[in-house]
Amino acid sequence: MERENKKSFESSLKSIETENFLDRIFYRPIGYRIALLLSKTPITPNVVTIISIFVGVFAGILFYYQNIYINLIGFALLVVANILDCVDGQLARLTGIKSAAGRILDGLAGDLWFVSIYISIALRLSADASHSFTWIIVSLAGVSNLIQANVADFYKTAHLYFISPQKGAEFDTVAGVKAKHAAMPKGISKFLYLLYIYYTMLQAKVTPEMQNVLTRLSEKYGKDIPEDIRLKLRTLSLNMMPLFNITTFNGRSLAMLAGILFQNLWIYLFFEITVLNIVLFIAMNKYERSCKKLEV
Repeated sequence: MERENKKSFESSLKSIETENFLDRIFYRPIGYRIALLLSKTPITPNVVTIISIFVGVFAGILFYYQNIYINLIGFALLVVANILDCVDGQLARLTGIKSAAGRILDGLAGDLWFVSIYISIALRLSADASHSFTWIIVSLAGVSNLIQANVADFYKTAHLYFISPQKGAEFDTVAGVKAKHAAMPKGISKFLYLLYIYYTMLQAKVTPEMQNVLTRLSEKYGKDIPEDIRLKLRTLSLNMMPLFNITTFNGRSLAMLAGILFQNLWIYLFFEITVLNIVLFIAMNKYERSCKKLEV
């Protein structure tokens, strides 16, 4: 029975290889239990995503107040929003209810949380510091967050593609995304997919050597990449995962908690702009240099 539960749990994940330590021991196990309960109800993954947006945005508003207890409630709600962010994906994989719009909505959820957080932090800090200076720093942190999340998502999705075509079904090129967008009927899904085009274009722009590798593989093998090459790429990617994991929600949320406990949110902004960008640069540089040397 325990083996069956473990198998069911792992089937709710994209891959255990792309999950970091905190996800494995906290977020994903809780998300799995909630997803199991919801799988027996009419509630869809997109409904869970929308709820997570409201919870996360409200959590962000609570960072405006210079009160540690209100801030801690906000942080707790942000953790709840992130659990729900896990639930929607796990529920989708358990039930098979998946859509392109759902994936894009899921990606937008975290961005909307942090827009709320950064605006609240800017309004809070601008009362005690230069208004212009505060908004510049907060804007830099926000842009850094967006780029870090975008790039980390690209490398993690690429890793899934290196594991198998089935695991990496969501991985696509800019040309592929544009073709899918052109074929879609007018509506909200088509609009959301337009945003995804720009999202994918940014990923391609900052990963030129990886794009060269993918182009060569596509020209030579199509989608039938030999297993030995997949294994080589998977090993390279797996070695980089710990660095990219630092730049995701868990890394920045710990810095945010420190800022709340010390009642100094400049700590979080400094961590976001300096530490996380340095980690991202090191990870990308190592990955790109490895891709340049790769013979495929």
